[in-house]
Amino acid sequence: MTLRQEMERREEQMFSPFAARSAASRGRQRPEQECSLRPAFQHDRDRILYSKAFRRLKHKTQVFLAPTGDHYRTRLTHTLEVAQIARTVARALRLNEDLTEAIALGHDLGHTPFGHAGESMLNELLPGGFRHHEQSLRVVETLEKEGRGLNLTFEVRQGIAAHAKGRGPFLPRRGQEANLTLEAQLVRVADVIAYIAHDTEDAIRGGVIKRRELPEQVVKVLGARLSRQIDTMVKDLINQTLQAGGGVLAMRPEVAEAMTRLRDFLYTQVYENMEVHQDFIKASKMVRELFAVLTDPRQDALFSQYVGADPPAGKSQRQRAAADYIAGMTDRYALKMYEDVFLPRPWGRI
Repeated sequence: MTLRQEMERREEQMFSPFAARSAASRGRQRPEQECSLRPAFQHDRDRILYSKAFRRLKHKTQVFLAPTGDHYRTRLTHTLEVAQIARTVARALRLNEDLTEAIALGHDLGHTPFGHAGESMLNELLPGGFRHHEQSLRVVETLEKEGRGLNLTFEVRQGIAAHAKGRGPFLPRRGQEANLTLEAQLVRVADVIAYIAHDTEDAIRGGVIKRRELPEQVVKVLGARLSRQIDTMVKDLINQTLQAGGGVLAMRPEVAEAMTRLRDFLYTQVYENMEVHQDFIKASKMVRELFAVLTDPRQDALFSQYVGADPPAGKSQRQRAAADYIAGMTDRYALKMYEDVFLPRPWGRI
């Protein structure tokens, strides 16, 4: 028996009946010999961790565009906080921690530079639209490893594709998402827990809001500070799910309502705040102009110079390639490319 098989045997003994088992995975895109040391979902987690797209998250916007302060969240630190919360809950519920962490680490790989401003602009420009969760799946299936993808398991790819929830209900209803693993559903909730807490803290640090302005009901139920808020939400999710039998994620109505109120508060007072939004208007203009120049047939040399390949022959394929390239940019790379392409340089000859 290999070490991987021994670990799979332990999963059968220790996991909840509702947990996904590594040995029961629906498999990979392409058949391959499984690792003798690591179960499939652990192997997937490691592949995501070592990917180029994961490393680029450290220079992508979470809320504040290219923050100069060292303590603001980036897309990478957000991802790590989601993974920490999700894994804590998974352990308490005896779910598959490796699957949970793999989904969490991969869920935002397709995010654009400049946060949701970049996503909104690419969604407007690309025929058929652009959604970051679909792009995250495209990254792991197609774009990584020079077009070969990471060859992840079905369960990890499904969880990455299904993580987005917008402003709608974040708790799954019974039977509503029966096709998703409980681990995938957990990452969706952990994502909300993480960003409503840390985006609040960053907005206070940035002077966009004051702590005393937080809704009274939110403070009463969740607390006023990040550590108390996360502690309350995580413990409630664990306790209520266990009381419900462990097969469906649950929270007390007052906690779920406070979370929704805090999320709505962030949208109106932070994400749509003109002080923050003004930079995103500028960023959207940059994305629009970069997309235009990369999709212009007269700019083949520039496309090849930056993308590192000859542009595809068809218009739609070129648009897709341009969107992939822009989505993969960090904030600072997009700023540098925009400066190189559009801003004049002083003539250097004396």
